[in-house]
Amino acid sequence: MTDRDTGRALAHPEPGQIRLEEVLHALSDPVRLSIVRELATAASELACSDFEVPVTKSTTTHHFRVLRESGVVRQAYRGTAKLNGLRRDELDALFPGLLDSVLSAADAEQGRLTG
Repeated sequence: MTDRDTGRALAHPEPGQIRLEEVLHALSDPVRLSIVRELATAASELACSDFEVPVTKSTTTHHFRVLRESGVVRQAYRGTAKLNGLRRDELDALFPGLLDSVLSAADAEQGRLTG
């Protein structure tokens, strides 16, 4: 994801700054995990407004900030929209299999709870 609007650039950790405990913390919240699950299946970046989450706008903003600051997502402004992309390649390089395992476990849990 490139950010053409550099005046509104958002801070992201470099891959070497991403820590496992922060990634796990970010993924431990059900709302944040649902955001990551949706990004994992998206064909392209998604705007924050594309997500239906059961919390207030300010709480949604907090969840996206936790995901960005932990290194799970990359955010960039496009006009008035803030687009989100999963940092899958970087996370897979740092923590092989972690993201796939968490997503698979979340899918299995959803099936168990709804099935």
